[in-house]
Amino acid sequence: MTADYDWVAETMAKTVPWVGTAGIEFLELEAERVVCALRDTPEQRNHVGGPHAAVMFGLAETASGAVTLAAFTPLLERAVPLVTSSEIHYEKLALGDLTTEAVLGGDVEEVTAELDEGGRPEFPVHCTIRDSAGNTTGRMTVRWTLRPARS
Repeated sequence: MTADYDWVAETMAKTVPWVGTAGIEFLELEAERVVCALRDTPEQRNHVGGPHAAVMFGLAETASGAVTLAAFTPLLERAVPLVTSSEIHYEKLALGDLTTEAVLGGDVEEVTAELDEGGRPEFPVHCTIRDSAGNTTGRMTVRWTLRPARS
């Protein structure tokens, strides 16, 4: 992890209790890219031995939230990040530990300008879910908004 963004992992663990309950680890944290991991446990498997779809979704959504925090750090005092929608595609049975790479799909300057103009910007975060063999097992796009903080 880059030391500049260690606070993102700490903030996620403190403000989203599920992150700690699930055991999500933050492996790489950058301004517009995050990699998270989740160890394979029998309690989180589905009927065919892979991680449950909800687990895959939760890992990717968490990674997308971490990207949002990292990318828009300067705006967090005046805006609240919220998910507006998500779309996930399960491509292959995942086996073993999971990783998710989340990459910001919007332009930071454009999002900031829209917020500055009084708007409520939306932007995508694109996530790739991989299993322990490195196979892409799912893809997810999470759309986020920055809701201006209420005075």
